[in-house]
Formats: sequence, structure tokens, C-alpha cells
Amino acid sequence: MSDTTPSYKIFPGQPFPMGVSEVDNGINFAVFSQNATAVTLCLSLPHSESHENEESRTIQMHLDPRLNKTGDIWHICIEGLPRSNVCYGYLVDGPRDWYEGHRFDNAKVLIDPYAKLVEGRRYFGDVSQKLSNFWGTYDFDTLPFDWGSNYKSPNIPEKDLVIYEMNVRAFTVDESSGLDTNRRGSYLGLIEKIPYLLELGVNAVELLPVFEFDEFEFQRRPNPRDHMVNTWGYSTINFFAPMSRYASGGGGPCSASREFKEMVKALHGAGIEVILDVVYNHTNEADDAHPYTTSFRGIDNKVYYMMDLNNKGQLLNFSGCGNTLNCNHPVVMELILDSLRHWVSEYHVDGFRFDLASVLCRGTDGSPLSAPPVIRAIAKDAVLSRCKLISEPWDCGGLYLVGKFPNWDRWAEWNGKYRDDLRSFIKGDAGMKGNFATRVAGSADLYRVNNRKPYHGVNFIIAHDGFTLYDLVSYNSKHNDANGEGGNDGSNDNLSWNCGFEGETDDPGVKALRSRQMKNFHLALMISQGTPMMLMGDEYAHTRYGNNNSYGHDTSLNNFQWSLMEARRSGHFRFFSETIKFRLTHEIFRQENFLSNRDITWHEDNWGNPDSKFLAFTLHDKNGGDIYLAFNAHHYFVKLSIPSPPANRRWHRVVDTNLQSPDDIMPEGVAGVGSTYNVAPYASILLQAK
Repeated sequence: MSDTTPSYKIFPGQPFPMGVSEVDNGINFAVFSQNATAVTLCLSLPHSESHENEESRTIQMHLDPRLNKTGDIWHICIEGLPRSNVCYGYLVDGPRDWYEGHRFDNAKVLIDPYAKLVEGRRYFGDVSQKLSNFWGTYDFDTLPFDWGSNYKSPNIPEKDLVIYEMNVRAFTVDESSGLDTNRRGSYLGLIEKIPYLLELGVNAVELLPVFEFDEFEFQRRPNPRDHMVNTWGYSTINFFAPMSRYASGGGGPCSASREFKEMVKALHGAGIEVILDVVYNHTNEADDAHPYTTSFRGIDNKVYYMMDLNNKGQLLNFSGCGNTLNCNHPVVMELILDSLRHWVSEYHVDGFRFDLASVLCRGTDGSPLSAPPVIRAIAKDAVLSRCKLISEPWDCGGLYLVGKFPNWDRWAEWNGKYRDDLRSFIKGDAGMKGNFATRVAGSADLYRVNNRKPYHGVNFIIAHDGFTLYDLVSYNSKHNDANGEGGNDGSNDNLSWNCGFEGETDDPGVKALRSRQMKNFHLALMISQGTPMMLMGDEYAHTRYGNNNSYGHDTSLNNFQWSLMEARRSGHFRFFSETIKFRLTHEIFRQENFLSNRDITWHEDNWGNPDSKFLAFTLHDKNGGDIYLAFNAHHYFVKLSIPSPPANRRWHRVVDTNLQSPDDIMPEGVAGVGSTYNVAPYASILLQAK
């Protein structure tokens, strides 16, 4: 240490817990590296009156392996360090054998994988700071967060969830949100819009990634995407730290931690659960052609990432993002488990949706595993087994596990087959009626195995990745030119239909058909057995103008447009909200077990005709309040013969998607339905026996 820096008493320290911890004789630092030959701790200390020369200085202490290493964990304890606002990182050196998978570079300061907070730039999208470095930091001065004596999680049964997939920043960052500038796009901003979520009727939010990520990952070198800002967040820097630039007013990591807890507490107080979209399949460090070493790559690349050592130590890429986390390596598996437990114990979140979860079903060499250790460990963990666990059961290497994801009676799945079959039937594809029936009945073909339930299938038609609901009925093809990749990004097979015109139009017939189709999709989603999920903005018909891969646009393309929502509140929004609430007030749509012949009657004797695009069925309520549903995907009217209602009951019309608001949905029902009903082209109806 230099003469200008104060002397600190240094001890060997201890290997556990990992990361930074406060111990009796100081601050302990512990980091794993199996293949390192030298580890140096770097500290950047805050300015203070007692240490006036310390601002922006770095203190380095080389760790003596004879004292500071236990097994593969390097550790040190320092007495006298400030208890907060210290930035720290590591310089790690080791073998330079690229073909053996090593990527050591002792010139780069690396983030501790177990850092609980990360310091970087303070404001999202601040171009002047786009090349700034990221450091771990800590705070032992702040009092424990006050969750309140009456606090409790909503603990909603999975069968009763209605999930709203959303982006924290995009939800309120637009000026039309009406929020104070400092709160737009923040955790606190979301709190202010909780009344809106209650009005919509959802009871769970699934937040796009909120782990610390680098929104400028595309802007560090000239490339076709160097105008893009990563606004979705699927490029994790650290698995423990909340996204610091979602704090209000540039508050930084400590504020982010506190405000995230305030957000969870407020949502729970409103009866809304919090599910995090988590990315344990890859990190921000990219590939070997365009590496960005911030943490794992430089600490121990060979341990943290899947490698092909038979091919010159190349990174395996099952994520489509250049690297693949080595999830079933014991050290990496423990990191994942510790991270998940941290978000439950520290932040009280209710569950997780695992991005490209099939990656977690691969061994260290990338081969598929029938019983992946990390998936089992999560399902059996005393803390995590009580959470909602949702997999995206595929990856970019072709491991498609819909209906086959290892589950141990706990894991649910995004039902990709539901999405595809619903899209195909409702737009009028031939031969899809049987598939449509199977999906709305709970996908028993996929989930009636291994003690699974209908709610283990998460039904969705729209997610963040792909067309919005409006674009699904307005574009036949993707329009991704703004992404800078020559239209080569994003899915080419969207199962969409533009209803007769590509893109925006003033044609009243096309607009009316699109409106019906959006309502058809939403009605089908909300009456299906299983757990429904919808995308933020679909309730007011948000458009991305045909861009089906808008991850890099921090603009109105992704941002919630509150003025449009207000303009459509009494029409489109009302239908979506009332349909959600109708589901939640009628248990017949939320069955614990798969439907039997006593629960449903199919009014169909023409299953084998591929030209038939009409389906009707009755859901039988044990109290006599049966529900009759009919979906017409033909381009012509279908005149129905309505079955007799239960004794002493009459059919009431609740939904007819061909009618204008407010007649399109009348939750209390409209009497007068006779023995026949004319269902309009591309329309659907719901009748209730009363």
C-alpha cells in the first residue's frame, strides 16, 4: 500500500459465506476460482473527512495463497474499512491456455459473482457513461427493511393466477404515465400504478429481468446494432443485485435494493404476487469473438461456462447469446441456488420464470440430462420448493421439452404448443379444431403425467418476445428493419394474420375484424384450463408496428402508452378487464384436476373434418351455472342450435365478440337467448345458465 493511504489491519479471513460479509474483526471477502494462480482484491473507498485522500483511489492487497486460500476459495478480512459505499472487485490471473478453456486477464477488474449490490452508471441510457465500469459494493449501515408487522405474501394457488408479463422501466417511463420525472421507469413508479393493475384484474406480475444488466452492451464497438439500447434486460451481469438504474432519481444500488423491497411490499399489500424472469442460461460476457469480460469469464471461464475442449476450447452456445452458463457444475449450481434463495429471503419474491430453461437440463458438456441436478435441487429446496417455478422449456440448441420438462411435481412450463395451436385455429387454419379443444381443456396430452396438473401449463398467446396481440392480427410478416440486422433477427413463423391488410389502415371492416380477433384470443385464454399469462399493453392494443424482436428500443415501441390506454378504456380495455374478472369469479375455469366427461360436453360430431373451423362446448358447473362457449373461425355466420340449459335455468349472453362495447361483454348476463344463435364470422360467444 502507498504512504498516502491509511493502514488497515489485514487477516487471512474465512471462506464462507461467499461474497462480502461483516465479521467480528472486519469485512470479509471470499471468491471462488479453481484455476486461478493469483487473486488481488481491489478497493475504491468513499471520500470522508478522516480519509480525505481516499476519494477515487484504489487499494490493492495481494492475497497470499498460503494464508488466503481454502480449497478453491480465496479469502481475506480487513479491519477498519467503511461499512458502506466501498466499491470492490478482483484482478485474477491464471493459465493462458486458450484451448483448455482459460480466459484469464489480470488487467481487468472483475465483479464478485456473489456481490449483493453492483455500482455502475446511475441513470438508464446515459450515453456519456456508457463505457463506465461495474463494481461490486456493499452496505452494512442501513437498518433491516421494515416489512411491517401485518405483512404477508398473497400466497395465491397456482390455479388461480392471472399473470401479467411486464417490464419495470417500460411500464411508466413514458411521459404519458403522468409520473414525476424522477419516478418514471422505476420501482417506485410501478408502485404508483398498482391501482391500474387492480383495475385490470391481474393478480401476479412477471417482471422482465431485474438483475443488474448493461443496457449499452451493443454500443461498445461498431456493429449493425450499435444504435440499440437493451431495454428487456436478458444479459445478466450479476445474479444477486437488483438493477440499480431502476432506482428513482439515479439513487444507485442501495436505493434500488430498498425501493425494490418497497415495490414488492406494496404489490403484496394489494394482493399481487411478484414473479421474476431470471436468466441463468447465459451472461453479458458474450462470445470469444466479441468478449466483454466483467466477472465470470475472467474469474474462472472453464468452470462457469460450457466448453468444447475437443474443439480448441470453444464456448458452447445453446443460449443464442454467445455463451452458456455451466448450470450443472456443482459450483455454478450452488451459485444459482444461493441467488434464488437470496431473492426469496431478502426480497420476498413469490416465484421465478426461467428463461431458456432447457439449458439447465444440459450437462457440463452440453448433452441433455434426464434428471438434471440443478432442476431437482430447486424443486427439492426447502425455500424454493414453496415458490412458483416456471420454465421456458426450450433453448436455442433445439432441446424442446414442452410437456417433458423434468418437474418433480413442482415445475410449471410455458406451453408453447398452446400458443401455436390457439393462433392457428383462431386465424382459421384448417384441421386445428381438435388441437384447439385439447389446449383450452388444459393440455392433458402434455401434463396428465407424473402427477402434474392443468395449472402446470402456463397458457399464453403473446409474450415479450414476438408480436404484440395487435400486431398478431395486423401483420403477416415481421418488420424488423429498425433493429439493424437486415431482417435476419426475430422469428419468421409467427402464425399471424393481418386480416386483409398489412399494417395500419383506416378500413373499418379490417379494423373491426382485428378487434374481434383480439377479443377472441383473450376470451379463449381466460376460459382455458391452466394458468393464463398476458403481455403488458395488449389490454389497450399496443403496437410495435410489426417488429417482433424489439429488445433494443428504449422508445414508445416498447413503452406503455398511457394516453392510448385512456382512449381505449371504455372499449378494448374494458373487455380485457371484465374477461379477466369473469375468470377469477368462476371457478369452473380454474379446475384443480383435468376435466372429465362429467365436467365438459363437446357439441361436436365432426372432429375428423379438416375444413370444420367451429367448436362449441359446455362446461358443467356443480351448482348448475353451466357455461356454453362457441368459437367460429369460419369467414361466414354459423347458426347454432343451443342445448337446453340445466333445469330451471335460462341461458344469458355474457360475451359476443362481434358486438360493440359495452355489449361485447356483460358480466351479469343478458337474458333472452333462444334455442338458436347466429355466431358471426371470426367471433366467439359465452353464455351462462342462470
